[in-house]
Amino acid sequence: MDKPAAERLAAPAAKRARGRPRKTAEQRDDGNRRGELLRCAARLFRRQGFDATSTRDIAAAAGMRSGSPFYHFKTKAALLYAVMEEGMHGAIARQQQAVARAGPGLAPAALLQALVRNHFEVLLGAGSDFVPVMLYEYRSISTRQRSRLAQLQGAYEAPWIPVLAALQQEGRLRADVKLARLLIFGALNWSAQWYDRRQAAGLDELTAAALDLFLARPAGEAP
Repeated sequence: MDKPAAERLAAPAAKRARGRPRKTAEQRDDGNRRGELLRCAARLFRRQGFDATSTRDIAAAAGMRSGSPFYHFKTKAALLYAVMEEGMHGAIARQQQAVARAGPGLAPAALLQALVRNHFEVLLGAGSDFVPVMLYEYRSISTRQRSRLAQLQGAYEAPWIPVLAALQQEGRLRADVKLARLLIFGALNWSAQWYDRRQAAGLDELTAAALDLFLARPAGEAP
């Protein structure tokens, strides 16, 4: 055996990097492109409707070639579901942040105010196309997909239930908690149809009006 070969065999093996390999620039760009596709699709689905929006429209809005969306999503229907799922995951995360900002020990009425204000932000604030698309196009997805979204909706609405129950115990919510939850979400969600941020009241004003509508005033408080 020659000396160079022997030295190579005697040299310690190079250590392998632990953990997941770092993403390449191209892989990171793929993630950015997917996010941009979702944002553009959500905006167009909301403005034009699912049926009236083509993948070519979405690709053009995202600055891509007409066939590029199919690299990330098999069909336009798969893209629609991804928009809805992304919207619900984002809504859950934003609600958790809103509750955390509100802090512990908050009175039930103040906590409901934080929940309602955040829900208006989800529906009407900047970049708020995702959840309205779910409200508009719910029948355009499969039964299995609706079942998955229902689980996410349940996770989103769960923090509201103990708040409404506490308000009922205080006498400020007179309806059954389950029915109140359904009616409140029905009223809030409908704002996505009529609200115009250029002409209507601000989100704080909407929140105050909603609380006046849903809750009775505390005993002894002047109207």
